[in-house]
Amino acid sequence: MAFSSGNDSGGPMAEINVTPLVDVMLVLLIIFMITTPLMNHKVKVKLPEVVVDKKEEKQKIPPITISVTEAGSLFLNDEPTTKQAIESRLSVEAQKVPQPPVQIRGDKTTPYRMVSDIVKIAQQQGIAKVGFITTPPKKGQ
Repeated sequence: MAFSSGNDSGGPMAEINVTPLVDVMLVLLIIFMITTPLMNHKVKVKLPEVVVDKKEEKQKIPPITISVTEAGSLFLNDEPTTKQAIESRLSVEAQKVPQPPVQIRGDKTTPYRMVSDIVKIAQQQGIAKVGFITTPPKKGQ
């Protein structure tokens, strides 16, 4: 059974009618959009709640700040120091409960090797929290 294309030639139509395909796809899309949010949380779990004691917040320990310049100079809490002094200080601080966090400030042009050495020293001494201080990006960039 052939359909005519409506022109005078009377030949069979060679084009596919995509309108029913588009209709079916839109219906499927709507069905998936409705059912997807319902499938997110099938298992209901009551999560534990954390109660923060106000006294704990006030007793926060100030962090230990280690600065590394481009030239390789080291500063412990803004005082000039050496790797050996940092190692001994971190060894003492690692024994405290709770441990103070260590924050490392590296100059923008400081080779990463120098900063990595300080991180290794902190890890070897048993410091649990080592972080990096950066400058937040300016808005509009």
